[in-house]
Amino acid sequence: MGRGKIVIRRIDNSTSRQVTFSKRRNGLLKKAKELAILCDAEVGVMIFSSTGKLYEFASTSIKSVIERYTKAKEEHHQFGDPASEVKLWQREAAMLRQQLHTLQESHRQMMGEELSGLSVKDLQNLENQLEISLKGVRMKKDQLLMDEIQDLNRKGNLIHQENVELYKKVNLIRQENMELRKKVYGTRDVSGANRNPFLTNGLDIGEDSHGPVNLQLSQPQQQNYEEPARATKLGRLQLH
Repeated sequence: MGRGKIVIRRIDNSTSRQVTFSKRRNGLLKKAKELAILCDAEVGVMIFSSTGKLYEFASTSIKSVIERYTKAKEEHHQFGDPASEVKLWQREAAMLRQQLHTLQESHRQMMGEELSGLSVKDLQNLENQLEISLKGVRMKKDQLLMDEIQDLNRKGNLIHQENVELYKKVNLIRQENMELRKKVYGTRDVSGANRNPFLTNGLDIGEDSHGPVNLQLSQPQQQNYEEPARATKLGRLQLH
């Protein structure tokens, strides 16, 4: 069975009125939060109960929402009035000059200048801010150093892997050269065993049949012909 239509009027029963307020308040704040997240809008909601209790929600802060609302209302009312527009821009420029002066003063104090007008508490706050800033700088520096170390280690590992691959290739080429040398030397030995022995009589042929042939003439052995001549002379003397 469907729900009946609720009449929009003040609830007389205080208990029912408080329960309805609590439910609808929570629903309104939830819708405001969803609107801020889904639509990227700056939302501010303020609710005062019948007892004067404040309930609020702001996507940024209630103060910034109120300031923005006030500024928008002033611009809306002053739109089209040249004098009011000039005053608005003068006020905006003065506010920007004040912010610039404050930032410059804070920067000088961070650099250790113009500290005479600061109290002990102000100096303590400044010291805490400097320590926080220094801690952040050191953390960032350490992070950058760690990233550089990791990058160098990664490059070193890549170079090591490349060296291992090159070493494997060199060993493979060396093995192929040894196999080729064995094949060449084996062919040379077989060809040397089948050479004609008559060609080497009196000639010196180099071992490598595929290389240039070196021919050398061997000296003939000197025969002794004097002994028979002497024997003939001796025979003649004996015959006389």
